[in-house]
Amino acid sequence: MQLRQIATTQNIPDRYLEQVVATLRRGGIVKSQRGAKGGYLLAREPWKITVFEILECLEGLDIQVKNLSHEEEVNPKTIDGFAISEIWQEATQAANSVLHKYSLQDLCDQRDQRRQIDIMYYI
Repeated sequence: MQLRQIATTQNIPDRYLEQVVATLRRGGIVKSQRGAKGGYLLAREPWKITVFEILECLEGLDIQVKNLSHEEEVNPKTIDGFAISEIWQEATQAANSVLHKYSLQDLCDQRDQRRQIDIMYYI
């Protein structure tokens, strides 16, 4: 699709969408196609792109779980800090597990299922 089409259908400002798509292109999530029928398309099949990959690309953060035993990690100075660090690591692992579990195709399928549920008939 062309950026104008996406911006219009999704009600997203053009300039913001340009930045998002450029980031996704650099991250290998989408690719551009030039020409009369040019625009942007997914670089891979939607079931091969995880939500984790998209967030990692857009956020630009290293959200991988880190092993606390490595020397380069932040060492808590107190027992309380260590306990909080362990809980935070467990929460991060759980979140990352969920984000790796779902693909872009899963999101589309869930959206389509909800659209079917939301259909109401009026007489």
